[in-house]
Amino acid sequence: MTDIKTIYQVDAFTAEPFKGNPAGVMIVDDQTTAEWMQNMASEMNLSETAFMIPKGSGFSIRYFTPAQEVPLCGHATLASSHIIYELGLKKAHETIAFSAAGGELTIRKDKEWIIMDFPQYPIQKMDIPGDFKECLGFEPVEMFESLYNWKIAIASREADIANARPDFESMKRKGLGELMITARCDSGKADIVVRCFAPDSGINEDPVTGSAHCALTPLWCEKLGKTELDSLQLSKRTGRLRVKLNNDRVQIKGKAVTVFEAKLKI
Repeated sequence: MTDIKTIYQVDAFTAEPFKGNPAGVMIVDDQTTAEWMQNMASEMNLSETAFMIPKGSGFSIRYFTPAQEVPLCGHATLASSHIIYELGLKKAHETIAFSAAGGELTIRKDKEWIIMDFPQYPIQKMDIPGDFKECLGFEPVEMFESLYNWKIAIASREADIANARPDFESMKRKGLGELMITARCDSGKADIVVRCFAPDSGINEDPVTGSAHCALTPLWCEKLGKTELDSLQLSKRTGRLRVKLNNDRVQIKGKAVTVFEAKLKI
């Protein structure tokens, strides 16, 4: 097993360094406290840092933002899987089993892609808040709510997503502190575009959000009459995902690249 004093930073949902979504990854032991993990995640100051604890042939995994623990995180799962394969803890033909607070996850490798099997999130239509445009700068055509207080706002055009200017303090005050905004992709570069904001969790804008697609995939597959989608996240760093609806599960495919590893001196 690798040294538990090593931390890795991985750019997920990209094959290029300095794109996609950076995540911290550590392999720790079961004596590592939640308080220590939270302090480490705050020190890293990334949208998520993942901590893996070996359990038999698999791993338990916990995810922390700089402010709090969260039950599930797509890009940090992808980053963690990338490190496991890169270190040779699992061979390319072997699957990885993660046990997370948000569900049991199965990961496999397909050449340069990593495929994650995630639970599908239920979605329910909701009323559009009357002051939504004041917070984001556009008027959505539909809104939905899902697990973990996520709200989903659908725009009529891609430009509304690209040009959105969120007022994070207003969003928190008005119950929009965990918000996905999304639209059909007009440019032909993907099927859908998305941006994700989570100021309630200490993340103003998440560069690429795998777990958001647990809700976005069933929503857009139904709207577009497809079972597989290409998704483009229009953050400053950008990121690309391939997703597939599989009964009550969602397959999320992405690439990742390790940016650095560091040794702790504490």
